[in-house]
Amino acid sequence: MGRKREVVFDEEAPDFDPAKPYKEPVAMMEMREHIVREKWIDIETSKIIRDKLRWCYRIEGVNHLQKCRHLVQQYMDSTRGIGWGKDGRHPAQHGPKDSLTG
Repeated sequence: MGRKREVVFDEEAPDFDPAKPYKEPVAMMEMREHIVREKWIDIETSKIIRDKLRWCYRIEGVNHLQKCRHLVQQYMDSTRGIGWGKDGRHPAQHGPKDSLTG
């Protein structure tokens, strides 16, 4: 027996309406759990890339700027948007955009 290629989760709770989140409490909780699960997956993925980057820096020595550049780019891309602040929330929960912030 081999490992599964990928795990597939449901994208959203079927009855969740972002405009009225408290209408279906069960769907709201499922959506919240989904968002938290996706955040933890992103965080753990960035930790794995960070460990690979540390190992690359250690192995390559003075050549790390050239040899580890792809890992630096992956790590920077994986850490964007991760967090528990406003930018880490579901887009439907951000509220109206300010004209000053873009």
